[in-house]
Amino acid sequence: MVGIKPKDVAPCAAVKFFGAGTAACIADLITFPLDTAKVRLQIQGECEGSGVVKYRGVFGTITTMVRTEGASSLYNGLVAGLQRQMSFASIRIGLYDSMKQFYTRGTESAGIVTRIMAGCTTGALAVALAQPTDVVKVRFQAQVRLADGGRRYNSTLEAYRTIARDEGVRGLWKGCIPNITRNAIVNCTELVTYDMIKELILKYDLMTDNFPCHFTAAFSAGFCTTVVASPVDVVKTRFMNSADGQYRSASNCALSMVRNEGAKAFYKGFMPSFLRLGSWNIVMFVTYEQIKIGMTRAQQYRESPF
Repeated sequence: MVGIKPKDVAPCAAVKFFGAGTAACIADLITFPLDTAKVRLQIQGECEGSGVVKYRGVFGTITTMVRTEGASSLYNGLVAGLQRQMSFASIRIGLYDSMKQFYTRGTESAGIVTRIMAGCTTGALAVALAQPTDVVKVRFQAQVRLADGGRRYNSTLEAYRTIARDEGVRGLWKGCIPNITRNAIVNCTELVTYDMIKELILKYDLMTDNFPCHFTAAFSAGFCTTVVASPVDVVKTRFMNSADGQYRSASNCALSMVRNEGAKAFYKGFMPSFLRLGSWNIVMFVTYEQIKIGMTRAQQYRESPF
């Protein structure tokens, strides 16, 4: 990311890799209920002819879930979510600067095309390696406690085993293509927006490289990302949560949504998506910047304690 002064020592790739994963896990712990509400709103109405609207709005969804399933339901899939962030974010965010340097062949200047290429690359790589964690997370968030108290999956490990047994190993990578598309879009919009807004703020001396600057850039990145990525995110969620054979492909899922629910279905759960992405970006980027600073200072102290 931009903002390192010449006299400062830039954090190494390992610091960025670890810092991004840790910051993303902290952000997930804080915003996970909003993500669960988003998933429930996105899958609502996918059963053709059901006509039942169980969830209304972000806080209505959260209230309904707490009343009918208990407060713990808001954190269904948290373990898989943290596994996902430690792998996803470490790659897509932590390696972003390294990928920029790769495409610019080590030079400091990076145009918007280079930033987009770096964001697409790390986003796609993250999905290719860590897709199973996302599948299990979505399945847990979508599952509703049955009348007899039973669940589709009772633990994270059981979910991995059950999906692999019933749907094959390929089932763990279900929705990989739409998720690569989504993550490439999200990563580009999120990281490039944050990077460029922060760079402009510092370039024109609107703020210094501190919390207000990080907050402003992160909030802007969250809003832009939600607008651009919501349609792909809804399709990804529907397809990954679907029963085996319900949809032939992600494009078939999208066509089914248009046919049965109209184009507005692609923006189902927009408000929780924005609340979640906006707050997630703020917590993640602010924490990430502080972790980078702290770990770099600690590394400098170890090398030169006096």
